[in-house]
Amino acid sequence: MTEATETSGAAVVAAPAQDGQHDHHDAHDAPHGYTSDKPAYLKRMRRIEGQVRGIARMIDEDVYCIDVLTQVSAVTKALQAVSLALVEDHLGHCVVDAAKASDDAGAAKVKEASEAIARLVRM
Repeated sequence: MTEATETSGAAVVAAPAQDGQHDHHDAHDAPHGYTSDKPAYLKRMRRIEGQVRGIARMIDEDVYCIDVLTQVSAVTKALQAVSLALVEDHLGHCVVDAAKASDDAGAAKVKEASEAIARLVRM
């Protein structure tokens, strides 16, 4: 079941785990790959959140469709940039650490990363 929570006035929807996937909240005990850049990630996400609120305001104010679509495109690109940075951090930190620990752990992290990348590129 999908769960929606309220965060700073914006609804955040947590996707349910799919078959073969597990909740990753405690699956990785070491600091996550993005930890050192966490403030920058949060700043980027707050900026994106502001852009999304701006789009909602534009729709509420009946702004021209193409102008709204231009802003949607900008938000999409910003989210893609965050996604790519997270993938890079994950590969450079979590996958590398797992590969150093054992071949099996490394292979599992590569598979996990590959599946995440596949979700990102799906349209």
